Amino acid sequence: MPLLSRVVTAVTLLGAGPLVAQSSPYVPLDDPHRPAFEHLVSRGEIEDPSPQRRPFRRRDALEALDSAAARGSLRDGALAAMLRAAWREDTAEARWEVALEGGGQGYTEARRGALHPAGPDGVRPYAEVRLQASYGPLVVVTRPAIEPRLAKDPDWTGRRDLRVTGRYPDAYLSAQFKYARLFYGQMEQNWGPGIFPGVGLSDAGYPIPTLGVEIGTRRLRLTAQAATLEDAVDSAGQAINRYFFHHRVSAAVTRRLELALWETTVLAGPGRSFSDRYRNPVTLLLLANQYGLGADGNILVGADLTWRVGRGRLLLQLGVDDFQYDPGRIPNRYAFTVQAEGPLGRRLAWRAGYSQASSLAFRTTRPFEGFTEEGVGIGRNYADNDQVTLLLSAPVARGWLIAPELTLLRQGEGRLTDSLPSGAALADTPTLFIGTIERTWRAALGLSGQQGPLSIRLNAGVHRRQNADHVAGRSRTEFVGRIQATLGAGWTGRF
Repeated sequence: MPLLSRVVTAVTLLGAGPLVAQSSPYVPLDDPHRPAFEHLVSRGEIEDPSPQRRPFRRRDALEALDSAAARGSLRDGALAAMLRAAWREDTAEARWEVALEGGGQGYTEARRGALHPAGPDGVRPYAEVRLQASYGPLVVVTRPAIEPRLAKDPDWTGRRDLRVTGRYPDAYLSAQFKYARLFYGQMEQNWGPGIFPGVGLSDAGYPIPTLGVEIGTRRLRLTAQAATLEDAVDSAGQAINRYFFHHRVSAAVTRRLELALWETTVLAGPGRSFSDRYRNPVTLLLLANQYGLGADGNILVGADLTWRVGRGRLLLQLGVDDFQYDPGRIPNRYAFTVQAEGPLGRRLAWRAGYSQASSLAFRTTRPFEGFTEEGVGIGRNYADNDQVTLLLSAPVARGWLIAPELTLLRQGEGRLTDSLPSGAALADTPTLFIGTIERTWRAALGLSGQQGPLSIRLNAGVHRRQNADHVAGRSRTEFVGRIQATLGAGWTGRF
């Protein structure tokens, strides 16, 4: 792969001087201890190691805990001690880790997203093994999982005819130097405020193999990721080659304010290649699209803002797919999120947010350039909606976190997989809410944590749906929940 070779060479040269950095694995988004860490971030007790970017590295989380302890801002010492114990790392240059987990999953619907439940209910086994090896600046992680639920999940893009179905939540190689990091493989990611899926990149779907590079420091950082998407087939039977590219530059303007600009693109066409002008991380994709040579791509541009106000935070994200300065030509296509968070009393934290995605967001006139992978969103999995959510979080006992939630979702009939209207129908499409609006009122409770070998992740709620299934006047009340409980063991050592 010429691209991989060039990136490896570049990162090796950048890191040739400061090879003192030691590698550290990323904390998975489904780690049972991560909600407790996010709770401390929301309370303002520790600094966010990577604002509006998840996952973060285990070492970065530990450094954030140590820094907070040194400043005296860390008030929940017991919770911090639990996190240090869970994520502690050997300082040896060559080391390994092995972890096994086994148990079961129970769910009322097989789909992971609680606000758009679909698929049958069930109780299924679950098992995984996590293998990790570190050699100085290099870390290798692989985590195969056996998860029969996948065959019933509408968002699963793999085979559905197997009685035993598995996947890789994590499988990557990372080279980490002082001013540069190289990543190849797959893991679940969410770039944006934490309550909602990120606009440009999220964990709405299952992870795909990605090549990424990150250059800079905490003050100024450039990140770029590229992936080859699955080929599609058009009505004439032609194979359509598809690619995805995302790059982001962030700057810590002050200790309390961080700004970021980002772009994503999906390229598609018969026999199309991933041209250099689109995978160049230090150019504007929008300019390459408008004034470059060759076929266009579908470009989404965006900005993030993270602002610390006292002990609270304000997080903003905006993505614009198409903004019309000529009214009446075509509806604007955009998505945005506004989120605030802070401490409540001595131990609780609160998070509140509002998010909106326009009716035609993430779609384009060329259907193969939509922001989807085999019909599942790369960023958001749903458009034509808005949502307001209020979350509280509270540590209980040792190592457990409960999180009550209240949500209102208004969902129109627009779908990411629908073709974009044409002619007069396109101009007449409302900017927000196509057809009958379905309202979902949700009251829920989450529980996560680990005690000894027992790990539990639970989320359960009651939904009151008005205009259910977009049928005017139809109402329904239903229980939606899922739980995963496992027993595990782990071992570490040195080579």
